[in-house]
Amino acid sequence: MVDGYQPPICDYEGSTYRTDFWEGQGREYEDGAERRALARLLPPCGRRLVDIGAGFGRLADAYDGYDHVILMDYSRSQLEFARSRLGDERFTYVAADIYRLPLAANAVDTAVMVRVLHHLVDPVRAFCHIHRIVRPAGTFVLEYANKRHLKNVARYVLGKGVSPFSRNPYEFAPLHYDYHPRWVTNRLREAGFEPGKRLAVSSLRVNALKNNIPTDALVDVDAFLQPLLAPCVPSPSVFVRNRVRKDGDLALAPADQIFACPECGYSPLIREGDEMVCPTCSRRYRIENGVYIFKEQE
Repeated sequence: MVDGYQPPICDYEGSTYRTDFWEGQGREYEDGAERRALARLLPPCGRRLVDIGAGFGRLADAYDGYDHVILMDYSRSQLEFARSRLGDERFTYVAADIYRLPLAANAVDTAVMVRVLHHLVDPVRAFCHIHRIVRPAGTFVLEYANKRHLKNVARYVLGKGVSPFSRNPYEFAPLHYDYHPRWVTNRLREAGFEPGKRLAVSSLRVNALKNNIPTDALVDVDAFLQPLLAPCVPSPSVFVRNRVRKDGDLALAPADQIFACPECGYSPLIREGDEMVCPTCSRRYRIENGVYIFKEQE
């Protein structure tokens, strides 16, 4: 890695996250609410998008307006499942960690990161890497777990939780953080983003509602409330659209020059058979089962 620092990673490699958390687990409402938020915040079309923390490609069909989609995750097994479902026509699959993004400067015009920030020890470092890979005036759509949501406020009033009004991140479990909206906004600005439209998402995440109201109706109500509740964000999830502030050419990196060495930072890498090779430090990164593998452990 470029500076020798490696924060810990929350690793879903080989996990049953897809089946144990999403499929058939009663989270159709959350999935629908998040898709409505993305539809509001994403530019409707573009040349190249990266989904950081894409997992098994749950949101891939939300990117139909993009010519080229990079699905990136730390878990190679999740990406292999995504590839088996989505194929290779418009998608590239990259196993890497967010603190060592193997993408060149201005590689994408849009970046998306949903259900990832709450796993990050060093959000500022991650934001700076994302800022580097998105072209000037490009878009970064971020979702994060809200420390100030209504349930946390109620727990605090009852003396059963930490203060939701403190701006410091709260680690409620190992590598699981809640963030104060103001703290996230400040960190995004420090990294070179200009936060814009914000949405309060999944405000109706209550089992009694999910079990008794049709999912489509619940999602419709959530979508109606998303912009109305945005100023005070009492929701457990927050989405925000950010504009990249930096000088330079608005053009994207060419399709054959999107990869950078996560160790020394050089780009572009050169493909030799089933490997990507760095001509500067000579490191080689494998391509297996259609997945570009930049994970340090491998």
